[in-house]
Amino acid sequence: MPSAKAHSTVSRQWELLRQLPSKSPGTTTAELAVRLHSAGYKISRRTIERDLIDLSLMFPLQCNDASAPYGWYWQPGVSVELQGITLTEALSLALVEDAIRPLLPNSMLKVLEPRFSHARQKLKTLGEENHAARWLDKVASVRPDLNLQAPDIPEEILEALQQALLEENQLQCQYYSAHTDKLSQLTLNPLALVQRGLITYLIGTAHPYTDVRQYAVHRFRELTIMPTATQGLKDFNLQAYLSTDALQFGKTKRIVFQAWITEKQARLLRETPLSADMVLTDLGNGYRVTATISDSWQLQWWILSLGDALVVEKPQNLREQVAEKLRSAASGYE
Repeated sequence: MPSAKAHSTVSRQWELLRQLPSKSPGTTTAELAVRLHSAGYKISRRTIERDLIDLSLMFPLQCNDASAPYGWYWQPGVSVELQGITLTEALSLALVEDAIRPLLPNSMLKVLEPRFSHARQKLKTLGEENHAARWLDKVASVRPDLNLQAPDIPEEILEALQQALLEENQLQCQYYSAHTDKLSQLTLNPLALVQRGLITYLIGTAHPYTDVRQYAVHRFRELTIMPTATQGLKDFNLQAYLSTDALQFGKTKRIVFQAWITEKQARLLRETPLSADMVLTDLGNGYRVTATISDSWQLQWWILSLGDALVVEKPQNLREQVAEKLRSAASGYE
């Protein structure tokens, strides 16, 4: 079985071939060394020269030796398509694989699956010899909230949703509402799929209504694709919809939020402001924060998570809602 070092040599030489231009004056060994070094291959110009000489015995390569520095290139008129993926492509595919799986139709995933597999194998093989191939061991993306487990989504449900979205057809479905603990029969117009943390949401409208809502994909119980076309697609823009903070849930209207916060919380908000127009005012015994933000459930969850580090001052109805929830919560500990 070939050693890891042999695999690394083949991968390096394959990358070298991909870097060569199709015409004179070609690329110099100094330029090639810089490119390969950027791809994680620690290699000298002398080794590159030896590689090129060896490769020219098997591939139609030419060296422009009319004047120094010499440039290497593919022979004119030769059509060469090198299959496979670069190390950078392998890293990119490995990084995005888990994130895009819920958002791509199964037909598209099947096309990508061999490339995902190739990427994983390439990184595993080169891991010992190439420091760039070990990049995945040095980076991570973690959630800032409680480490909950992702809900199970039946494969057939996800595939049917993706197919209906792709073909722009309506859906007949049975949907479970966790808030009301009820099952509902719905005819949906699927408009988009959005991944929010652990949860995948179908964005759509329930016929005959036109208000856009979010449906957690794992709560679909039965689902049938209908022959009728999706309604409302032409009037829907996903980016415009997301810009309204609709995925923060609840109301999306903007309010002028004002609250007292501790000095520590003020330091944190300076790093990650609530909005572009946020203002912090030193009160001596803390700070007053004002910002224009969405009056959403997400805002209330954030306020409640800070406990006594924040006291809502305005708007009055929000202050009363938070106060009532805190009193109710406190009574449970008495």
